[in-house]
Amino acid sequence: MHNSFALIVVLFILLIIVGTSYVV
Repeated sequence: MHNSFALIVVLFILLIIVGTSYVV
């Protein structure tokens, strides 16, 4: 199994955290 999936998941979570922090 490639690490690409894990990387995408991490980036997606980070994007949500940053997005939420920016909105709030």
